[in-house]
Amino acid sequence: MITRMMVFTAAAAFTLTACGGGDEAPEAPPATEPAAPAAPPPPPETFGMPSWMQVDNTARTVTIQLTAGSTTDNNRWNYNGYFGGRGGITVPTGYTVTVNFVNQDPAMAHSFVIENPMATYPNAFTEATPVFEGAMTSDPLSMTGSTMPGETEDVTFVAGAPGEYVMLCVVVGHAATGMWLDFTVSPDETAGAMM
Repeated sequence: MITRMMVFTAAAAFTLTACGGGDEAPEAPPATEPAAPAAPPPPPETFGMPSWMQVDNTARTVTIQLTAGSTTDNNRWNYNGYFGGRGGITVPTGYTVTVNFVNQDPAMAHSFVIENPMATYPNAFTEATPVFEGAMTSDPLSMTGSTMPGETEDVTFVAGAPGEYVMLCVVVGHAATGMWLDFTVSPDETAGAMM
């Protein structure tokens, strides 16, 4: 009996040791790689008077130098480097606005129209309907008739009613991929741009 007890005790001790019993330290979880540092947030937009915008309160005029494709951002589908609602232009009600439009995109035609904002913009517009008479470039829907690479066009209109509008490119696919800016007509003499 004692021999059986000794064999049983020895077998039990061996089993506990083999199965991880006893006072051994638990295994540490596998090491994970440290997370990459988060990208810094974009700088906050500020409202001010950019170099590409001039306001004459005495003459009640605004002149905007608007460049399509001025940077490589958004596949060059931007206005003065801004797109997708980043940036925006504010002009006073009743002022005559002249937009000196130039297309610096080396490969693509662009246009602009001042329209009412939409929740999302279609890939293809069937018509361009400016909210203010004359507030669009010529043949704005056309990929071959709107403002071509290297071309310029001057557009003049009166910002007739205060409100929140949008300036957008209606060439196929451009507004849908972010070629638009907020265009605000203020009820007072507030003018400038979000930059």
